[in-house]
Amino acid sequence: MLIEFSVGNYRSFKDKVTLSMVAADITAKDKKLDDNNVFAVDHKLKLLKSAAIYGANASGKSNLVKALGFMNWFMINSSKETQSTDQINVEPFRLSTDTKEQPSFFELVFLMGRRKYRYGFEINKKIVVSEWLFYVPKQRETKLFERQFNNIEMNKTYKADGIQQRTRANALFLSVSAQFNVEIAEEILAWTNENLNIASGLDNKPLLQYTVDCIMKDDNKNDILQLIKNLDLGIDDIKVEQENFSFALLPDNLKEIIVNASNFGEMRATLISTSHKIFDEYSKYKSIEVFDLERHESEGTQKLFALAGLIVNTLKQGRIIVIDELDASLHPLISQAIVELFNSNETNPNNAQLVFMTHDTNLLSNKLLRRDQIWFMEKNRYGATDLYSLAEYKVRNDASFESDYIKGRYGAIPYIGKLNYLADSHA
Repeated sequence: MLIEFSVGNYRSFKDKVTLSMVAADITAKDKKLDDNNVFAVDHKLKLLKSAAIYGANASGKSNLVKALGFMNWFMINSSKETQSTDQINVEPFRLSTDTKEQPSFFELVFLMGRRKYRYGFEINKKIVVSEWLFYVPKQRETKLFERQFNNIEMNKTYKADGIQQRTRANALFLSVSAQFNVEIAEEILAWTNENLNIASGLDNKPLLQYTVDCIMKDDNKNDILQLIKNLDLGIDDIKVEQENFSFALLPDNLKEIIVNASNFGEMRATLISTSHKIFDEYSKYKSIEVFDLERHESEGTQKLFALAGLIVNTLKQGRIIVIDELDASLHPLISQAIVELFNSNETNPNNAQLVFMTHDTNLLSNKLLRRDQIWFMEKNRYGATDLYSLAEYKVRNDASFESDYIKGRYGAIPYIGKLNYLADSHA
């Protein structure tokens, strides 16, 4: 389970951005929200099932998703996908002389096997400046290892003697440890790889392939198809077929496009079709019309299909999904239905978690979200991003969150200047 994610420019600085999934000590007006939207890990810790992040364009919402995606990738791949001379693909905050040369900070707090772990690192483009891993075996947080540049100190529990010398300056000790079969490191990287799913609501291609793979492997196939049919009115059935064909039979112009394909001899085409009922002038059912998903269906339907596999598997396995621009191409009621899937004890018994970035103010409802599930991102006059929760405000639980947000009470909205100069320019 995700507890907390932090990103910033250096470890001790006061302006680091932190998203916390820890439930605040509040009681919602609607008791259903308290019963459904949070779950208890133990008598001390309760976590949120979903969190919505609002903010103006260019406020930093997408950068938060990218930072989490980069952290996940670097944890898994820094020891095997990079060379000693490679630069690290990280960019510091460039709008301040104070932070421009400072390392970037990443930290993740999570539950794995009912134990709490805190892992993080600081890096610049050339080296890993620091790295740390702590866990709570019983009640107190205990250090597993801590690194400052090339100096690595570790607990005997970590069992990685000798691996310090094999760790490059631009690689993570955690990643190298996993390469050498250190059990704790392997478990952590397996956990992040399997449980932390990050998606862009603007790019359907990787998500589409994920859903296709799930259906072809019969992995929750019926639930995936049922979700799509239930959310998008008008579709009676969906069919996914794959056909093999020879690369040699393709036209020359297509061969040039896919010249980097790994297997030129035998390739596979995916055909996704949707079925719609045809009615006569008396509203009587007559037959079925088959549409091609990409050519005939709306952007919203295509996006639903792309998201469906990841949503269903995340719910079934109790995993975490982070979606940037959830509302892009989707009707507000469909976005709401997806959030309700995660908030409901009935459809989310395994306590999967959804974090999403959105501009859809229809979701700012005290009937759907608790105050601690609503977050705002805002840039100050110096270009730095702040992330804060509605729970930090003295607001009644039955207040109109949407109306107050649009009025600017919580910030995180665009401040639009006067546009009448456009009229003057045409005079």
